Amino acid sequence: MTLTKMTLAAALLGATTLGAQAADLRIALQSDADVLDPDQSRTFVGRIVYTSLCDKLVDITPDLEIIPQLATEWSFSEDGKQLTMKLRDDAVFHDGTPFNAEAVAANIDRSQNLETSRRKSELSSITGVEVLGNHEIRFDLADADATLMAQLADRAGMMVSPTAAEAAGDDFGLAPVCSGPYQFKERVAQDRIVLEKFADYYNADGYHFDTVTYLPIPDTTVRLANLQSGDVDMIERLAATDLAQAEADDGIQVESAVSLGYQGITINVANGDKGDNPWGNDKRLRQALSYAVDREAINQVVFNGAFAAGNQPFPPNSPWYSTDFAVPERDVEKAKALLAEAGFADGIDLEVQVPNTTIPLQLMQVVQSMAAEAGINISITSKEFATLLADQSAGDYQASQIGWSGRVDPDGNIHQFMTTEGGINDSKYSNPEVDELLDKARKSTDQDTRRESYTAARAILNDEMPIVYLYHETWIWALDSGITGFTPYPDGMIRLEGMKKEEG
Repeated sequence: MTLTKMTLAAALLGATTLGAQAADLRIALQSDADVLDPDQSRTFVGRIVYTSLCDKLVDITPDLEIIPQLATEWSFSEDGKQLTMKLRDDAVFHDGTPFNAEAVAANIDRSQNLETSRRKSELSSITGVEVLGNHEIRFDLADADATLMAQLADRAGMMVSPTAAEAAGDDFGLAPVCSGPYQFKERVAQDRIVLEKFADYYNADGYHFDTVTYLPIPDTTVRLANLQSGDVDMIERLAATDLAQAEADDGIQVESAVSLGYQGITINVANGDKGDNPWGNDKRLRQALSYAVDREAINQVVFNGAFAAGNQPFPPNSPWYSTDFAVPERDVEKAKALLAEAGFADGIDLEVQVPNTTIPLQLMQVVQSMAAEAGINISITSKEFATLLADQSAGDYQASQIGWSGRVDPDGNIHQFMTTEGGINDSKYSNPEVDELLDKARKSTDQDTRRESYTAARAILNDEMPIVYLYHETWIWALDSGITGFTPYPDGMIRLEGMKKEEG
């Protein structure tokens, strides 16, 4: 065949395959992920990547029910102190090593004992692991733990290859090896994360893209423009201010789900030298900041009314939301009085670090303006999100505008942030009474007992305010109109099973 005929044949082949499935799915993220190690990481966008990369022991439904993933069935002992799981016998890790009970035991050990692990407090109830067979395992617990299944539906339940993890140590995140439908291919920081389909996945037929590319694009307007131009196929966290524009575009479909989490301002209370200042030492200043802001005005001005004003870790649609703590009305005079009582009648400065993305910056500019009327002079320091998290962990901050995507069990929204040994307690807030109440809620399986414990803890935290909660968001996704099979979940994750994109 001559070159001309080959070219013509290729063109004709292309014409006949219009409507075929796209080989690559391109997803625009609001920021870049941090380290791709389930034990060390903490970013929301990292969890989006993990959803395709790292299977968990269990998953959730859109209605927040716990369902099998790598574990096929499970049961608790009558006293709640033992959890027995049966595991899939057809799963392997991306390096070809088998997934089995020994691998699960190694993962639990790593999560609990790796020095840099952030999963320690999430799995603290597990005191021992017993391999009962090649695909059966038992967890021994210090006490009944109502939160454990929800933890195993998240990063604490993500299984990595013990062989790869042992070889890489703390550098595992540079080339993660898990057992999900897609395996790691490459990463260029601040540019892209590329996964490719794993041919030996037990449900490979349910996944229809050869590769998935995650592209960090912090500017919401630019993200939407990339979707409209066809440079990406979907974007997560479409800005509420762009919702009308996206819905008016025939080439775009919009999906949404109410989130499980919150957004707020975390104050450094005792995390190193930067916590030893009036903001960290005097709760009256934190209370003054709370009174200085108008949460409902923030919702209207920044989010076009699409979100919900908030002042606690649970959203208003959650059964764990406490009506005992109504969202406070703005009271500038009360804020000024608290500042004066604390010895700052002439005002006080506060430095707040903010992710370098559109919405957080807009939010903090509004908060900055409101706080100024009370005498709180906020300076805004914009940082790339992974850098912000690293500085927050290290205590190199005074206050940080940050949120949490939320978890199925309420424990996931409060325990690790507010207990003395909590894995993500970056403010280093510590109160033995709060520890006791939140530990009690974690151990009880009685809903009323848990609710009473959370409400009592909230009464203390509402007074001491290591986190000034501001609002609860709604997840909004925008997708190319050719994509089918996407299901919105309240956890904000993008699950690719069954998703397709028609080309042409």
